[in-house]
Amino acid sequence: MTTPTQSMSGSHQSVCAASAPFKTKLLIAYFTLPVSSSIESSKNHTAMGKAVTIGSGLFLAIGGFLFGYDSGIVTSTIGQPEFISYFGAPDASTEGGIVSSFTGGAIVGALSVSWLADVLGRKKTIALGGAISAFGCALQAGAATVAMLIAGRLIAGIAVGILSALVPMYCSEIAEATYRGALSGLLQFMLSWGYFAAQWIGYGCNYSSSSFQWRFPLAFQVVPGLFLAIGTWFLQESPRWLMEKDRHDEARAALIKLHGNGSNDEYLELEFAEIRDTIIAEKTVAVKSWSGLVKKASWRKRLILGCGIQAWGQLSGINVINYYGVSIYKLLGIDTRTSLMIIGISGSLSIVYCAFGLYFLERLGRIKPMIFSATGCGLALLVNAVLSQYYVVGDEKSSNANALRAMVAMNLVFSFFFTFTGIITWVYPAEIFPVEIRARGNSISTLMNWCIGLLIGQTAPLALDKIGFKFFYLFVVFNFLAAASYWIFFPETKGKTLEQMDELFGDQLVPHALEDPAGAEAARVAMKEKDLYAHEEDVS
Repeated sequence: MTTPTQSMSGSHQSVCAASAPFKTKLLIAYFTLPVSSSIESSKNHTAMGKAVTIGSGLFLAIGGFLFGYDSGIVTSTIGQPEFISYFGAPDASTEGGIVSSFTGGAIVGALSVSWLADVLGRKKTIALGGAISAFGCALQAGAATVAMLIAGRLIAGIAVGILSALVPMYCSEIAEATYRGALSGLLQFMLSWGYFAAQWIGYGCNYSSSSFQWRFPLAFQVVPGLFLAIGTWFLQESPRWLMEKDRHDEARAALIKLHGNGSNDEYLELEFAEIRDTIIAEKTVAVKSWSGLVKKASWRKRLILGCGIQAWGQLSGINVINYYGVSIYKLLGIDTRTSLMIIGISGSLSIVYCAFGLYFLERLGRIKPMIFSATGCGLALLVNAVLSQYYVVGDEKSSNANALRAMVAMNLVFSFFFTFTGIITWVYPAEIFPVEIRARGNSISTLMNWCIGLLIGQTAPLALDKIGFKFFYLFVVFNFLAAASYWIFFPETKGKTLEQMDELFGDQLVPHALEDPAGAEAARVAMKEKDLYAHEEDVS
């Protein structure tokens, strides 16, 4: 733990040394604010703070539902007989375009968060994402041509790119450290529900013999998009974003509503001080340009880890199975309806797996579960790839029915092992960046996810067509490399507040009030005195 003496003689010197006129005036104004002037109002607050926070996270997880549904519905749609008949049996390249247009849009959406989330705020940007989603999904449902379908998926992808980058980040900013991971991980939980709904709606509509077979599943997703766009306006804005914008009273009020329970005034006072002190200290040394993300060593490390964990998530092979499940099962001689049923069962199980993962996330941390997850995924795919040589479609003498059953089972086993990867790839980047660069850092990390997803979406159908299950060997290697990298390079973030992440990356500027109240107060007084003196010199 950092002592007051260490703080003032060590890391605080870097802040106090930043005595340019603007930074000096900013520090004076900020550090002369009373810490607890409005915290007293929490005494009249009911014990609903945690419920408000969790309720907000659950509601915004609709963004995850849209993500999962729009990702999963393409598997059902492109395999439906009426879809194939209507659009003239699209070839592998066209299928790749339909799938990848969504990912291409998500790339644009994820990148836009770097600007929108800081300028408009977290709430307004999420509402915008919901509205864009509703429009894009309506366009898909009414598609008369492949081009119109692709355009609709592109627009819906922009929305999901925004939501996938911002929902975990917003949840991480409103949650307390004790349940932050689980709240941010709700994106993946609802993604599983969205994927589940997509597969079973697709399976049910398979019994229709009209265009309803594929139009209704696409139209269904308009409703949650509108619901998200409207309902977000009733949520609290992120107190950390408000604080970063110097809207201190609003930040304090939001913090009380989110974390107050009527009897924790002292905790709220310390939490407010920790957030405030850290943000103002970061402002004195922050580099506003994009180049600062890579020039500052601690920020560069965060960016590499954020992008790395997102990249490994995509390179696990999950979206080859999710997007092209019907095509994969066709390689095994399984008809479309049975394939959809198997995929639906897998989607159902993923909800159970994800609930299991969320329960253990704050108990086990982030890194150990990721090592377990990546290793398990690699082994499941290895078994599948090896078994594939014992099953040849159409050749009963060379085929082994038990190998077929085992390969189907391995896909279900893979989904189990992917659980922690699916959750933590969204949780980890959302919590490691300081508020000054959180939107940009999380935007770029999410961008990495979608860029690799685009590459896989374009190449997977061709690879499966040419080399079949041998394609899985590539993902076996990626999973084992991922497990090794988690063990060697990734620090554990469990139990740390967002402000305390600087301890892990070596760029702590002030003591953290929740860990060292006396040190934080002493540093605050010292900084105020030093900068007042510097200010007087500057004025004279």
